Amino acid sequence: MAHRIFALPGAASGLETDPVDGAVLRSVNVGTPRTVQWYGRAVTSAIWKSPVEGRVRVEGVHVAGDAQADLRVHGGTQKAVYAYAVEDYDWWAAELGTPLAPATFGENLTTAGLVLDRCVVGERWRVGGALLEVSEPRMPCFKLGIRMGDASFVDRFEDARRPGTYLRIVQPGDVGTGDAISVVHRPDHGLTIGELMAAQLVGDETLLARVIDNPDVSPSWAAAAARRLERARQ
Repeated sequence: MAHRIFALPGAASGLETDPVDGAVLRSVNVGTPRTVQWYGRAVTSAIWKSPVEGRVRVEGVHVAGDAQADLRVHGGTQKAVYAYAVEDYDWWAAELGTPLAPATFGENLTTAGLVLDRCVVGERWRVGGALLEVSEPRMPCFKLGIRMGDASFVDRFEDARRPGTYLRIVQPGDVGTGDAISVVHRPDHGLTIGELMAAQLVGDETLLARVIDNPDVSPSWAAAAARRLERARQ
């Protein structure tokens, strides 16, 4: 399959607005673990995913046909589905000087028309027959460096603050390329995926307090924010 850059008609890379009308699922991607050699050792990862055709079941804690290699840090209720945006792929294509194919970063859902770092933690999307809930940003591990063939890419990804978002599965259902993405609920607290990531990276006390007190924040992120805030106050 040829690589291609995703773009919305008439849109520039890096949207400055947060459109909801017209948001759509551009690709559904799955993969299973494989073992590769990395700096002289064997590493198993399921970051290599590929687009699939037709309707795909989203249920429980995963997308049908997809799997995670290390369940200690991947998958589970809070990270059942990973979404990444075509707008962010366009930005990376310009940064890297090369087009990127869908699922390059290991996402299950490639979206168009949503600025993912501005999505509110706890907001809910209706996608096809499934109801999904925005949960937390992706903090990259060394396996993203393996996927990109560059160990330093992990730091570049983190610094770019374009993390995509993990999603909880609230109601199971079938999804497919071309499905509309409708934001059917958005919490009033306004804490975004970008702010949740910034709280951990920057350590702003006010932002950390917002994270800790937010009922929509996953337990692991709330606990991490509490530890970060305790250190900041010492």
